[in-house]
Amino acid sequence: MAAAGRGAASNPVDAKLLPKLAESVEVVRFDQPSSFRHILHHAQFVAYQGDALRGCRPGLRFAASMEPKQAAALRALEEVEDGMLLGLGSGSTAAYFIDALGERFRGGLRVTGVATSKASAEQAAAFGIPLLEHVDRPIDLTVDGADQVDPALNLVKGLGGALLREKVVAAASNRMLVIATEDKLVPRLDHGPLPVEVLPLLWERTAAAISAIGLKPVLREAGGQPFVTDNGNLILHCELTGALEPAPLGAALDAIAGVIGHGLFLGLATDAAIAGADGVRMLRPE
Repeated sequence: MAAAGRGAASNPVDAKLLPKLAESVEVVRFDQPSSFRHILHHAQFVAYQGDALRGCRPGLRFAASMEPKQAAALRALEEVEDGMLLGLGSGSTAAYFIDALGERFRGGLRVTGVATSKASAEQAAAFGIPLLEHVDRPIDLTVDGADQVDPALNLVKGLGGALLREKVVAAASNRMLVIATEDKLVPRLDHGPLPVEVLPLLWERTAAAISAIGLKPVLREAGGQPFVTDNGNLILHCELTGALEPAPLGAALDAIAGVIGHGLFLGLATDAAIAGADGVRMLRPE
């Protein structure tokens, strides 16, 4: 179980109760190797007390002994309620969330998911979480990672190649909770690669049109061959520069025939759980 962390697998009782830890503490700190067992014992205590201790928040905090991505995922799990329709993100941080959610599901939590990639769908299905591709109401909450996060919670996403489905699911959600580590925080979305998903048909001409608005597209490859998304499209990586503002850049990309989607997620995220050495903090758009 990815969310259990080092040492939990050897203790099946503790591993089963680890989801209760996400319900009972705001943040967890592992200052000493022995404290992991202590905190799991605290989770056991809360689990056995049941509703009597519901809402208890001892205020313990994460440190480097626990993967910060796991910390952010466990904090996001606290936002999940029984009966929710959840958007399940893609990538390494979202994978921790799906693992933790899956354990809660096995423990009796009832949720339904909408996956943003085939990999996330397979991961969720392994826990038995029911998945939908057609819904008649908004998604209650989407939990997903990000490659860059600015103070307004505008994002660059999609370096894992699932940007189109991630954006469709985020746009269909009442809330989008971003889970990330502090190194993803940036003052502006003005550096690094921006993934752009394009139709394979005449993709070279689409790349030329992208070049004309000031970007330098490079075809993404995998194993010496063009990388193909779950939707059968190609990805162009375009280096961001400070000379291009995100909002007009996004509009310009949207106007290019052949561009299916891009990794600028503007105005979609409502919350962010950001993990660092001092714990997990919740952010709202500034």
